[in-house]
Amino acid sequence: MTQQQAHLQAWQERQELAERMVPMIGRMYRESGVTVRIYGRPLMNASTIDILKAHRFVKQFEGEDLDIRESFPLFEAIAGMDLKACRIDLGELTVAYRKQGGDLNAFLEGKLAEVQGENADDEPRDVVLYGFGRIGRLLARLLIERTGHGQKMRLRAIVVRNGGAGDLQKRASLLRRDSVHGPFNGTITVDEENNALIANGSYIQVIYANAPEDIDYTQYGIDNAIVVDNTGVWRDRDGLGRHLQAKGTAKALLTAPGKGDIKNIVYGVNNNMIEADDTILSAASCTTNAITPALKAIYDEYGIENGHVETVHSFTNDQNLIDNYHKAERRGRAAPLNMVITETGAAKAVSKALPELEGKLTGNAIRVPTPNVSMAIMNLNLGRETTKEEINEFLRETALHSGLSEQIDYTSSTELVSTDLVGSRHAGVVDSQATIVAGSRVTLYVWYDNEFGYSCQVMRVVADMAGITITDIA
Repeated sequence: MTQQQAHLQAWQERQELAERMVPMIGRMYRESGVTVRIYGRPLMNASTIDILKAHRFVKQFEGEDLDIRESFPLFEAIAGMDLKACRIDLGELTVAYRKQGGDLNAFLEGKLAEVQGENADDEPRDVVLYGFGRIGRLLARLLIERTGHGQKMRLRAIVVRNGGAGDLQKRASLLRRDSVHGPFNGTITVDEENNALIANGSYIQVIYANAPEDIDYTQYGIDNAIVVDNTGVWRDRDGLGRHLQAKGTAKALLTAPGKGDIKNIVYGVNNNMIEADDTILSAASCTTNAITPALKAIYDEYGIENGHVETVHSFTNDQNLIDNYHKAERRGRAAPLNMVITETGAAKAVSKALPELEGKLTGNAIRVPTPNVSMAIMNLNLGRETTKEEINEFLRETALHSGLSEQIDYTSSTELVSTDLVGSRHAGVVDSQATIVAGSRVTLYVWYDNEFGYSCQVMRVVADMAGITITDIA
């Protein structure tokens, strides 16, 4: 066999195993709510190539690719087990088994003991999206993909103002196609008669309203709902409390920084502050979610004396496409043509989730002509000296083996650019190649998908508010 033939045969073998995995991954999710991942990369709805690329991604952490021919026997055995809803990291399990060896079934029985059995047959929690803009539509996608046994949230309605003739069709089209995030993974049909969208079997009522308190959700069979406010119109307790005046609601979550005494939750950092009787919460901002997990990790390990955070942020809907009046300074200039210096409250907002950094950080922002994916440049004076190698190794381990693994991702690529991060489900991605260290002075570069990554953080808060806990197995 020639070298060329050997490579082709190996590829075909791996491709065949990935093809066999696809239906089993879907079945495990639909029937039991089991999500399969490889070093944090979810495989639900992944193509065969996506699965193989996820195996290659392991090289970033282990120094070598993970061969699907090694992971498949574990996956096949797991697929044959009766499991409750959980997240299983097939990559980490495979690497652990490689090191431990022994009987495979005994290894898996030990690792998966706490998630064996059937899910409790509870009714899923109703979720309503108030507003259907950039974040609202991404949250809809995330909720729809979670529809399955063991997944205890379901999107029941979206609330918008009536845009006139063709409104429903236009809403459906914007959910179906996205210039940044690509097509919706499934099918969407419009029920004009009943003002509803049907997406992958999920029946979503479209409610037209001008004020939150005017809505009676119970007439649509919706009760005890969590309302996710994506409009940003109301940010204090009085304003958001209007959602709770509507019949059928129980809690409200704001997808923007909250004002006054509202808890600003950065999931992974201070979600322990969420209490069962909290009725109004904020999921903070995309930038606060991007930088706070890394700042917490650094603070806990090294201490932070002070620092400055500069965000290089994609333009947003609050800017003008061409020069026109805007009440804010500079934001009236054409967003697709200019870099625009503007203020950000993200650095100060960090202290709401991480009080230890109160008064220690300053921040500013530059809006740039890209539609999505931003970067935070964190210049920090630490409590002790370190090296580039040491702090990168610490952040790599944190991204993989800590309670912040869903929030912090890590890359060692020397060729990565912003569009490569579209669709990242992490709050932030540490670019290790850009790290700069001089004694106790450290500059970290953290990428973040300011739309999708943030939406994933919002979903984690919603799940917590609904009392949903998913066990992680790695």
